[in-house]
Order: sequence, then C-alpha cells, then structure tokens
Amino acid sequence: MNLRSASHALRSQFFISGLLFATWGVHVPTVKNHYDLDERGLALAMLAAGVGSLGALSQAGRVIARWGPAQVARLTGLLCCAAVASLVASSHLAVLLTLMLLFGVCASLFDVAINAEASEVERLGGGHVMSGFHGMFSLGGMCGAGLGAIAQAVGLTAQEHLLLAAGLAVPAVLAASAFMLPMQAPEPGAREPLSLPRGALLLIGLLAALGLLSEGAMYDWSVLYMKQERASGPGTAAMAYAAFSAAMALGRFGGDAVRARWSPVAVLRWSGALAAAGMATALLLPWSATALLGFAVVGLGLSNVVPVLFSAASRQPDVAPAHGIAAVSSVGYLGMMAGPPLIGVVAHATSLGAGLIAVAVFAAAMALAAQQALAPKSRKAETAQA
Repeated sequence: MNLRSASHALRSQFFISGLLFATWGVHVPTVKNHYDLDERGLALAMLAAGVGSLGALSQAGRVIARWGPAQVARLTGLLCCAAVASLVASSHLAVLLTLMLLFGVCASLFDVAINAEASEVERLGGGHVMSGFHGMFSLGGMCGAGLGAIAQAVGLTAQEHLLLAAGLAVPAVLAASAFMLPMQAPEPGAREPLSLPRGALLLIGLLAALGLLSEGAMYDWSVLYMKQERASGPGTAAMAYAAFSAAMALGRFGGDAVRARWSPVAVLRWSGALAAAGMATALLLPWSATALLGFAVVGLGLSNVVPVLFSAASRQPDVAPAHGIAAVSSVGYLGMMAGPPLIGVVAHATSLGAGLIAVAVFAAAMALAAQQALAPKSRKAETAQA
C-alpha cells in the first residue's frame, strides 16, 4: 500500500469520527428530552462515556500494537456507528448508559488508532500533516451538524437522522480501513506507559486535558446553550456546533503551515488566548449572532491544540507512537469526557452559562502552561538538529 492511498483513507477516518461526534452533539437535547433527563441525568450519561473511554485508553497502546490500527479502526468504527444509530431506540436509562459506555470505549480506541496511523504517515512523509488530518475531523463535525440541521428542516425524525448518519459512515469505515498502513514495530526496550503517564508525557497530557475539556464542552453543550440561554430555534441552535466545527476545520487545514513556522509554545499560547476570548464573547454578549461568532473563535483557537500535542506525544524518546498517544490521550480525554459532565453539574446548580465559564478559564490556563510543558522538548529538538 502506498503513502498517498493511506493518507486519503486516513482523512476519511478522521472525517467519519467528526461526523459521528457531531451527530451525538446535535442530539444532546433530543436525548435529554427522550429520556426525560435533567442536566444531572444528562451529565451521568456523559460520565458513562468518560468511564468507558478512560478504561479503553489504559489498554489502547497494547491493543493497537497487537492488532494494528487498521483492524482496531475497522471494529471500533463500526461499533461507534451502531451506538449512535441506537441512541433513541429505547426509552430506558440503563440502555442509554450502556450505549454511552460502549461509545466511550470504541470512540477512544478508534481515535488512538487513527492518530497513531497519522503519526506513522507524518514520520514516513517527513513533514507536518497532523493538523490537516484533524482538519478532516472538524470538517466531519461541520458536515454532521449541517446534516442534522437539514434533517430537522425536512422533517426527519431523530431516529431517521441517526440511522442515516450511521448508514453513511459504515461503508466509509470499511473502505478506509482496507487502505491503512501497518505500524512501525516498537523499538526494543520501548516503554508502554499506562493511563497515568509521568514526566513530559504527563505535562503534555495535562495540556491536552485543558484543550479537550473545552472542545468537549462545545460538542456536548453548545447546542443546548443556544436553545436554553439564547432562546434559539432548532436550526439556529444546531449552527452553534457547525460554526465551531467550521472554524476549527479552517484553523486545522492551515495548521501545518503554522506549525512549520512557529514553535509549539507559541502556537499553544495563541490557541489558548483565542479560545478564552471566544468563550467570553459567547457568554457575555446577549445575542445569538455573537454567541455563534464566539463559538467560531473558540473553534479557531482550539484547532491546533490536539495536533501539536499528539505529534509531540508520538515522538517521545523510547516510547512507541501508539503508546505515547494513548498515554497523553488518557489524561487528555479525562478532560474531554469528565469535563462536560462536571459542567452539567454546575449547570444544574446554577446555569449552563455559569458552567461554560470553565471553558474560558481552562483555555487561559492552557496558554499560561504552554512554556513549562513544551519548551524543554523544543530546546531538546533544536539541540538535536544543530
């Protein structure tokens, strides 16, 4: 298999991942109403996904090292499709919690598999391509949100839309998996970090947690925020996710050029500052249009956080790429999966707007912590190149 075919296949996998996440995000209000949940109950469902994700991430490196990214992506991608298609097929909370647990397990393994493959493509190609792959995730999110808005406009039921999205994703997952490359074998003596890494990987993981908490909040709460806090109609509310994803895609498609020109520290500083400013705009100004603009700025700010950090994780000395990404993901996805439920608890006690203040706070903290976490690696890389 050649590198170009593998790259195209991998772009498809990132696109499908984004589409499935967006399909869930668009239907957060649907799930809330279908199961008659308050914010605390909805947070519990999100926490089930977080528990599944963290459990899977502790073993992701070993699973991918044994079976390879293609096999793992094929199986977990199909199971993600099945979980999304079944979100409102039952009215029992236990079924929802089981589905969210399954989605958390499979989505995290799928994510590590395709990111490990992306690091292999980047290594073989010798250039910066990680941001472009993540741009396809954001493009998938934008298209998934757009498909949700169209489905509502033409009168499709929630179940029909979920089946449509999953039905489009299944053949794409199967086709793309057939063209993925085998991973480079780990070097002898390479460490296999568990779900709680130490040293440089832990610092990178903490930054990933700050960025992914903010990203997860947009996936899970932006649509509901528009409906509850800005009194927007279903179509306008769905555009919150679309605006965020479109701006994130734009930032990521240009991100490889940015990464080639500026240091990781500079990229993360500007990323955190933009995300904090965008969230403040969405929360402080009382109009739907400014909220959509704010969500777009958040998307632009967060666009290159994960590509920069996952690329750094895949290049740690004496650590196989899949293990490095899994180790950082285990901390990072603690933010993405556990953060939104915590926001839900705050929203239940106060308001959703108050809960989302955490996004601005953590984005600012990410900017302030960039130097400490990434500057040592940057200096080491510069020394190696000299």
